[in-house]
Amino acid sequence: MRRCKGLLLTIALGQAAVALGQPFQLPTPNEAIFESGKEADYFTPTIGRTWPSGTFGCVRSEGWQMHEGLDIKCTQRDAKGEPIDPVSAAADGTIAYINAKPGLSNYGKYIVMRHKIDKLTVYSLYAHLRIIERGLSVGQAKKSGEIIATMGRTTNTQQGISRERAHLHFEICLLANPNFSAWYRNDLPGQRNDHGRWNGQNLIGIDPWKVFLGQHKAKAKRQAFSLQKFIRNQPVLCRVLIRTPDLQWAKRHPGLVDPSTTRNDIAGYEVSLDPNGVPVRCVPRETPVFIDSGPFKLLYVDPEVYKLAPCRKLVFKKAQQWVLTARGTSHLKLLAF
Repeated sequence: MRRCKGLLLTIALGQAAVALGQPFQLPTPNEAIFESGKEADYFTPTIGRTWPSGTFGCVRSEGWQMHEGLDIKCTQRDAKGEPIDPVSAAADGTIAYINAKPGLSNYGKYIVMRHKIDKLTVYSLYAHLRIIERGLSVGQAKKSGEIIATMGRTTNTQQGISRERAHLHFEICLLANPNFSAWYRNDLPGQRNDHGRWNGQNLIGIDPWKVFLGQHKAKAKRQAFSLQKFIRNQPVLCRVLIRTPDLQWAKRHPGLVDPSTTRNDIAGYEVSLDPNGVPVRCVPRETPVFIDSGPFKLLYVDPEVYKLAPCRKLVFKKAQQWVLTARGTSHLKLLAF
């Protein structure tokens, strides 16, 4: 009965948040994220590190390794010390993918949900799960706050996850390309892809902590939170030209395309990328811009943004000139495929 009451309360809180224009709710009972000075009670750090290593961004390997989600600490354990925190849908949506075989991913058992928020299709990912709710299936609709799993520590990494570090790895993402499987076969021939388009490489994360805090501040002011505006206002690492009139990212995310520059004769797009490679803004460009340029052209790099978040390694300063790295070019190929 206690679990049912908790579920009803969670759903009610989630519905109230949506009514205020706050699309996401916390995916576990842990609420320490909103208490100043309590971050260590919310984030699970890596071994030998402090709580920031459990947050989003360039927070690992001395700032050179990307962590695309939040590692949320458990609040409840069973008699054996295993986590039993319920994991709930962070927003209204449908189940897009379920991986029930922990040996197939360093995410272990994980679930991906699809959401329609602020005219955007976004995804949430829940990883290292112990139990996936019985009867959960792809295509099933779930309301914000409905339980979909139990927190765990599953993974296929050699080191594993100890009981003490059991956590939920949670992401909010945009899909790089629905044709990911074909791109993967073309760009990485012979390599295994056990998860189709739901491979983590195809899910480009935004910072859930900033989303939650942005919603929290907006709610305190009785204001709506705009996810679209949040994404468009992310710091820009670089601007690139992508020479294709059929950039499907722009078609799937019209709210991230500059409406003031829409043209009939589009030869390609000027794309602004945040430090994690999310195209936060696309500007249609005409043919003359692309004279003497290949499929991609690096236009600008913000050195201050790069200094704060270099770990995706999309660009590099060679002598006095910024250039796209092999990883940056591969990322653009995926977006443009």
